[in-house]
Amino acid sequence: MSLATMTNLHIRPAQPAEIPALEAIITASARVLSQGFYTPAETEAAIAHVFGVDSELVADGTYLVVEDSAGDRLGCGGWSKRATLFGGDKFAGRESGLLDPARDAAKIRAFFVAPHAARRGVGAALLKACEDAAAAAGFTRTELMATLPGEPFYAAHGYAGQAPIDLDCGGVAVRFVPMGKTFPA
Repeated sequence: MSLATMTNLHIRPAQPAEIPALEAIITASARVLSQGFYTPAETEAAIAHVFGVDSELVADGTYLVVEDSAGDRLGCGGWSKRATLFGGDKFAGRESGLLDPARDAAKIRAFFVAPHAARRGVGAALLKACEDAAAAAGFTRTELMATLPGEPFYAAHGYAGQAPIDLDCGGVAVRFVPMGKTFPA
C-alpha cells in the first residue's frame, strides 16, 4: 500500500454488524503498535479489560471507520457527546450521561489503526473528522485518554498531556495519559 493510496480515504459511521471486524483491528493494532511501549502482559490486559468498541458510540453514529478505495478497513475511532472518557463495552467504568457542549469537552474515543496502515495519515484523517464533528455539535474542546504509543500522535495534533495514570486491568497496571485540546476561536 503506497502513500498515494492513503489520499483516497473514505470515513463513514460504523455499523453494528461490523463490530467483530473492528474488534479484530483493535486487537491487531494493540498487539503490533504497542510493542516497545507496553509489555505483552500489559497489552493483553488492556485488550481484555479496556480496549474495544463502545457500541453506544456506534448507535450514536459517532464511531467511525476509515476505508481505502477498495473498501478495506484501515482504522476506527470516534468522538462522543457522552461522559465516558475511554473503554469499550467490556470496560466497567462507563457513564452514558450526555455532555453539555457549553461546559464539557467532547471525548475522543478508541482510535486504532490497522498495523499495515500505521503512520500513513489514517489516524490524522480520522482525528480531523472527529474534531470537525464535535465542533459542529457545539463543543469547543476535546479530551481523551491516550495509550503510550498514541501520546506522541495526539501531542503532534495539539493535545496537551497531563500526569499519566496507571489503570488496574485485571491485576495488571497499564499506564495511560489524559490529554486535552481547545479548538481555536
